[in-house]
Amino acid sequence: MKNFLAIIIFVFSLSAYAQEYKTHKVKSGETIETIAKQYLVTPFDLYALNPDAKTNFAVNTILIIPSSKVTNQEIVEPSRTVIDYKKHKVKRKETLFGLSQQYGVSEDEIKKANPRLYSEVLKKGDRIRIPRFKTVVSKQTISNTLKKYTVQQSEGKWRIAYKFGITVPELEALNPNMNDVIQPGDELNVPNISNNEEKETTSKYNYYAVQPKEGFYRLKVKLGLTQDELEKLNPELKKDGLKEGMVLKIPKDAEVKKKAFQDTVKVIQTDLSKTIYNRKTKRLAVLLPFRLNRIDMDSIEEVKAMMKTDRVLSTALDFHSGVIMALDSAKKIGISTDLKVFDTEANTGRVARVTNDEDFEDYDAVIGPMLTKTFDRFASEVRNDVPIFAPLAMPSKVTRNVYQTIPEDKILMEKMINFVKSDSSYVNMIIIADQAHKEVSNQLKREFPKAQQIFTEMKDGKDLSFIYPTRLDGIFKDGKNIVFLETDDTSFGASVISLINGKSVDQREIVLMTTDKSRAFESDGPDNNYHLSNLKFHYPSINKEYDLDNEADFIKAYRQKYKVSPSKYAVRGFDLTLDILLRLSASEDGLSNLPEDLLTEQLENSFHYIKKTFGGYVNDAAYIVMFDNLRVVEVKQ
Repeated sequence: MKNFLAIIIFVFSLSAYAQEYKTHKVKSGETIETIAKQYLVTPFDLYALNPDAKTNFAVNTILIIPSSKVTNQEIVEPSRTVIDYKKHKVKRKETLFGLSQQYGVSEDEIKKANPRLYSEVLKKGDRIRIPRFKTVVSKQTISNTLKKYTVQQSEGKWRIAYKFGITVPELEALNPNMNDVIQPGDELNVPNISNNEEKETTSKYNYYAVQPKEGFYRLKVKLGLTQDELEKLNPELKKDGLKEGMVLKIPKDAEVKKKAFQDTVKVIQTDLSKTIYNRKTKRLAVLLPFRLNRIDMDSIEEVKAMMKTDRVLSTALDFHSGVIMALDSAKKIGISTDLKVFDTEANTGRVARVTNDEDFEDYDAVIGPMLTKTFDRFASEVRNDVPIFAPLAMPSKVTRNVYQTIPEDKILMEKMINFVKSDSSYVNMIIIADQAHKEVSNQLKREFPKAQQIFTEMKDGKDLSFIYPTRLDGIFKDGKNIVFLETDDTSFGASVISLINGKSVDQREIVLMTTDKSRAFESDGPDNNYHLSNLKFHYPSINKEYDLDNEADFIKAYRQKYKVSPSKYAVRGFDLTLDILLRLSASEDGLSNLPEDLLTEQLENSFHYIKKTFGGYVNDAAYIVMFDNLRVVEVKQ
């Protein structure tokens, strides 16, 4: 009886809305896309009414079909598609206008094929791409389900997807040739809904795409927003529920609360050398600033002199030597690599030429460029999804395929604060800072309200960069005292370190710490390292120092090959390259599909990549290290 009533109610419901909905029985060979075209609706419309179709779509499935918002009017629509590119070397006096006339394309089409021309003037010798088009004129009705939309200022994929009520993957499916970073003026295909059905977007809010397996609880932890708060901002949630890929409007400051979610993820250190599934040869590109154009390779003495005086060159060479060693180590465990190295010459123009001449879409990963300005240029030029790793510098923007391998300063500071909070043995805390680090001192004070603050002396509004020794009288207690020293000033740092070292006596332990180990802790004074060891100086670090006395395979092999011990840049090149190859070999589906709790550690460096809410990946793995008997060692937590 209960089932009979349910059927009666369902039939009555369909009858009441017969003017808006119809049903369709799936036939053999049909897909959601072909059915959508048949009824002049979008796949998104069908999934909205038939959510089970995403996972349970089969012959004889009954789908609810909404009435089309458009008429089946036959139109003639010419389509213009890029079929390939012709390479052109710019001659003297040639202009964009002249080239557009010569090849029958617009200046804007040439610029889109060569994005650097939006900001650079065409020069003699430039190698550019000229698009070649195929124009097809056809009569069709299905195009009425879509319309063209011109991207506005400050609009990205997320805002446009939100505006038209679709997911970002659906927007990308409608626009297979869309760039990763869309620009104002770009034309996109979007669902053909009326203007009053478009959702309003504003810069007062951010927009967030729901990730796989995310429910309201995970969003509460991740974004700091309750279900009620999300539903008030996104009323459609009450009707349609939470769905993977849907774009939500969230407050501007919601991303700040994301770290709380990461803290709930249990991070597990994994040895990927034992989980090699993908044994295909890995194509790897490395871009480094050798600047070989400035070196006379026939003069050995000149090369040696430049290696001693040119810090950029020596760093690049050391890093490259580590890369080569990593390839050898990977080969021993069954990972083959096809490596190609490019000289960026530390020049953005050279980077643009490299990206013009080489198709990086065929690579599994790219390491570099090494410097921030050249890395930013490379990331903006390469529009496909190849993972790009920033090895030694912070990129200005972490876009969707960028991996920032150096942890941010705020991550290091958080790690130091959390380390101290986990220690209940200290009885007293003092924060000493110069005026330039007042905000850092205040932030520490907010985290440790009972701490005492001491700032450098001021006169006529000027920082005198010292404190009177008497200000330290009587502030230390018997037991463990923690002193945070926050400064970049070498002389001020050395004087404070010397002062507090003199205050350490039998019943009183003083431990020196900082959130940022700057040059202030690297004084050339003969007693500096002794004082730092005596004070058990602690600080957060992106890497730990390997033990030179530990004859690890890498160290022995490096000494044998290069006749010297590896520098920190050589170790960095080794660790990063080997880690990337291991990650590529641990997944058949790409790096982005590896587990979010994956923490790996190589010789000196650890890697745990967090997916940013609006962008790529940032490594948040770091160490707490300390001076112990004149050596720097990792503090086990």
